[in-house]
Amino acid sequence: MSTLKADHWVNPDGTENYKCRAWASFKGDGVVAIRASGNITSITDNGVGDYTLNFTTALADALYAVSGNIGSASAGLPGHAMSIYTATTTSVRVATGYVTSVSVYYDYDVLSVHVFR
Repeated sequence: MSTLKADHWVNPDGTENYKCRAWASFKGDGVVAIRASGNITSITDNGVGDYTLNFTTALADALYAVSGNIGSASAGLPGHAMSIYTATTTSVRVATGYVTSVSVYYDYDVLSVHVFR
């Protein structure tokens, strides 16, 4: 059995093909649980609406982009938001909540986070 490793992919025109370096779909309310993931070894629950996603394999640097989606079965929650708290080579910390007249942290039941570099 052979293993092929590459540090980057190149498109036919010579430009680099950027890809997702880590991702997770997880339950963020109650007991935090990973539903499915890639390059995520665990998720730390730091408190209400505050999560650290720990990478299985460290990234080359912390200059990556993070995107995410959040949702809830609860109706009537306005202005859902996810923001990056801290980005390192070994983890990314995100905060979730909603905005009314003040920002409120909130545990959503469906979250997904994607890391691109």
